[in-house]
Amino acid sequence: MHQYSLLSSLLLLLPCVYSQNAPSSPKRGLVYVPNAEHLSDDSIWTTDSSPLTWYYNYESKPSPAFSNSKLQFVPMLWGSSTTFLNDVTAQINSGANISYVLAFNEPDGGGSTGGSAIPAETAAETWQREIEPLKKLGVKLGAPGVTGAPSGKLWLQNFFNACKGNCSADFIPIHWYGNFEGLASHVGEVRAAYQNLTMWVTEYAYNNMPLEETQNFYNQSSQFFDRIDYITHYSYFGSFRSSVSNVGPNAAMLTEKGKLTDLGSWYLGGSATGNVPRGGAGRNAVFAGSTVIILLTSIWSLI
Repeated sequence: MHQYSLLSSLLLLLPCVYSQNAPSSPKRGLVYVPNAEHLSDDSIWTTDSSPLTWYYNYESKPSPAFSNSKLQFVPMLWGSSTTFLNDVTAQINSGANISYVLAFNEPDGGGSTGGSAIPAETAAETWQREIEPLKKLGVKLGAPGVTGAPSGKLWLQNFFNACKGNCSADFIPIHWYGNFEGLASHVGEVRAAYQNLTMWVTEYAYNNMPLEETQNFYNQSSQFFDRIDYITHYSYFGSFRSSVSNVGPNAAMLTEKGKLTDLGSWYLGGSATGNVPRGGAGRNAVFAGSTVIILLTSIWSLI
């Protein structure tokens, strides 16, 4: 009871109100999801006032939309590949600043939810051939970005076992779709398991929820990430219009007309816009794990 009461008090310290002048953070990046029907939306993320410093697009090569922007590209080996090493090496040789790479998007998940569905043993072989050599070029390597479900934890354990010490990750990406308590618990679990690695949150949102709950989640989570020194990068999953959002319209950073929502403006360090997102593509939510509230106390002790 004492631990639970302490946790409750700590949670109350986290602001649940809407930010009016949201702070920006150099940790923030962009999960780029292109929309061929609205190419002008791309410029929203690269204005002079945008605090975003990096982006990824689930591919090994950069997006032309950001070729002249300040955003640093982070290549990803999405699934099995025989060309990733050559693609990234060519970019480095051409003078591109490639400091990090990501690997295997939700390999424990299926294609219906965007997962690469690659066996851990195959991924270990691919990593050693396509990713590990980049270490010698000074590139920091991201571990596979598994889901936040229990299957992700098991898959990652199997991956490192199959590597037999030959996969030297520098940081561990995490994904989360669910409430703040679950997110904080998941961060604590991953930190406990991989204490020597820094952490990136490369996908997160409170999907298919009412607007106020979605906004409160965003405000809590962004301030939480900014407080924790071992979380060095994070990217909210919502850089698209609410009318095509597969995580619910309220999680999108743009309205159906391409205007920044409150959440989108806050993510870019701005104030509330009053633009309410409408419409949605619909999706069966994949909540990545369960809420294990007691772990939050250990997280806060690290801050």
